[in-house]
Amino acid sequence: MNQETQPLRSTPLQSTPRRRAIFIRRHAVVTRLSHWLNVVCLSFLILSGLQIFNAYPQLHWGQYGMDSDPAFLTIGASESHGTPHGFVEIGSVSVPTTGFLGLSKVEGEWTPRAFPTWLTFPSYQDLAAGRNWHFFFAWVFVINGLVYLGYGLVSGHFRRDLTPKAQELAPRHFWREIVDHARLRFPAGEAARHYNVLQKLTYIGVMAGLLPLMILTGLTLSPGMDAAFPALLDIFGGRQSARSLHFITASLLVVFVIVHVAMVILSGPWNNLRSMVTGRYAIRSKEPDA
Repeated sequence: MNQETQPLRSTPLQSTPRRRAIFIRRHAVVTRLSHWLNVVCLSFLILSGLQIFNAYPQLHWGQYGMDSDPAFLTIGASESHGTPHGFVEIGSVSVPTTGFLGLSKVEGEWTPRAFPTWLTFPSYQDLAAGRNWHFFFAWVFVINGLVYLGYGLVSGHFRRDLTPKAQELAPRHFWREIVDHARLRFPAGEAARHYNVLQKLTYIGVMAGLLPLMILTGLTLSPGMDAAFPALLDIFGGRQSARSLHFITASLLVVFVIVHVAMVILSGPWNNLRSMVTGRYAIRSKEPDA
């Protein structure tokens, strides 16, 4: 008897799991608005900050920074055997970067310039315009941050969504989260309703550590703020130290943004984008078929 003509045997019905999308409210309106305003502010802050850095592309440590003083980071250009080349120098290590950092083409001609035109705002060299744009968006960024901070404290968002629980900080759980992220295994089902411990610690570190340091060092670079609060220069060890710390913290923030965007793409770009636009986030739950 072939397979097509075999009689059917009665077997008990078994429920087979299927996955159903459930939409949850992931982000509040204040969170979404502050997030997108931060995107705009940080974009202009970074581009205008690189414009400002181009005016003096060296980083020093201490009270003073003169051309004759040693710099621990330099982005510049030099000429060897009649050929110009760009370089990035960190301490005694020099890396050639012709065409990108130190030396790039402007209107078809090789021009000494720390960061290229497409990475600065405005694109042409203008320190005054760069400073004006930088300070404007810096204050918008600070005000937006204070509004979000107030909302997070009053609504309980920080306590409820960003404070790690004791079991999440247990070594075994913490290590499993690290391994899962390294293997690009992202939470699903009920676990996707909440931030994982790595997200919580990262967001807390950025908001409580990185951003305040970046803002305070930026304020220290303002002559007006120095006149009102001269202790800022002493706290950070001088203007050049504050400038270097400001550049380093801003660079770390760029790294955070790159990793953040990469995780958004890898874990589901449309779902994450929808949640930050409409607040609706889809999770998959298993249900038995009827």
